[in-house]
Amino acid sequence: MSKTMILLKPTLITYIALTISLVSMSKSDPLTEESTTGLTIDLIHRDSPQSPSYDPLLTPAQRLANALRRSFNRLQRFKADRLPQPDIINSGGEYLMKYSIGTPAVPSLGIADTGSDITWTQCQPCLKCFKQELPLFQPNTSSTYRKIPCNAANCTSFPEITFCSVRRKKCLYTEGYGDGSFTQGVLSTDTLTLASTGRKRVSVPNFVFGCGFRNGGTFTGGESGIVGLGGGKASLVRQLGFLTRGKFSYCLVSVSDNTSKLNFGANAEVLGRGVVSTPMVMKSPETFYRLTLEGISVGNQRLEMSDSGVSGEGNIIIDSGTTLTLLPIDLYNQVENALKSSIKLKRIKDPQGVLDLCYFTRNDIRIPEVTVHFKGADLKLRHDNVLVRTSNVSLCLAAKPVQDLAIYGYLAQVNFLVGYDLVKRTVSFKAADCGRS
Repeated sequence: MSKTMILLKPTLITYIALTISLVSMSKSDPLTEESTTGLTIDLIHRDSPQSPSYDPLLTPAQRLANALRRSFNRLQRFKADRLPQPDIINSGGEYLMKYSIGTPAVPSLGIADTGSDITWTQCQPCLKCFKQELPLFQPNTSSTYRKIPCNAANCTSFPEITFCSVRRKKCLYTEGYGDGSFTQGVLSTDTLTLASTGRKRVSVPNFVFGCGFRNGGTFTGGESGIVGLGGGKASLVRQLGFLTRGKFSYCLVSVSDNTSKLNFGANAEVLGRGVVSTPMVMKSPETFYRLTLEGISVGNQRLEMSDSGVSGEGNIIIDSGTTLTLLPIDLYNQVENALKSSIKLKRIKDPQGVLDLCYFTRNDIRIPEVTVHFKGADLKLRHDNVLVRTSNVSLCLAAKPVQDLAIYGYLAQVNFLVGYDLVKRTVSFKAADCGRS
């Protein structure tokens, strides 16, 4: 059996903080259709010295191991959608986003999360808070801050997470998961400001967010809370309205490259030769972006999705906040066996104790071409989408088997422009050199 070969160049995990770069906006503009055409955000590696979570004492291998283990914490978030639980835990994102809230604007730093809808930040007076880099938001100092009353549509529209304080007649929210991470506070509105490195900014009045007075868990990146980029009504994507028109995209790079990009609205178009698109599958909750995975090819051997419990429509969640790709056990085993039969190198245990299929090598290697078959879209992966270097002598398959819920993770999306259209309900892919400015 002949096999198409591609050259593998090892990569390390990218964990990124976001800084805003707005396009076609006048200084201090309010959000108006005339003054905005879209926005683009620079993504900065979490482990770079510019990141608030940078720890110079960690080795690259230690940072990698932490990122890989977060994938399994992340999995619990998506499993929780089958329970009467909301959608936020700290392990829910690999990116941080700078923004400001209130009038005058107070800087905040949130985990940018495609698996969450509600944006929330820690607020004073804080009954229980985790450590953050920036000062806590004090709502009583903002002239545009408003608590949402119990009978308001913004309160009654989110019954899964909101409830009414009868005594104080205000709308409260609560979010929590089994790992112990949680947030509780007042559902509120205020002016959200996105600021660019070019000193331009756009303000979003009456932005619905959670003012968290009780928050805790494994928040360790210096963040102030969560920025929700999910598909639900409360997400930043939806609340930006005509600016995004339901569209956003990102283009992620490896650690050795330039900054990644997150785009909204007109800047988020995925066009041109080589674009493939697959339908989003709408299920409850609408927060998560579900696709249909039909199989994976290794060389010219097509391996079908055969697990009965996960073989239907919407059987995989695409998520930029999960490092690894998590596959149903049967499909994972097929992929692993196909790679074993094709790659004739010494197999070793993962030095980080996380991944299953690893090879002993200090050099670039050749592997069969790997193609992911989504419904209506065949996606040919690149070198760094398939294997990841976990030490100076080990290369490992950047995937793990899971029993039920599958996730298409961040590493598989490196150097692809990935576009989400919430109106047409499609996700599009285009191979790209995401490191080019």
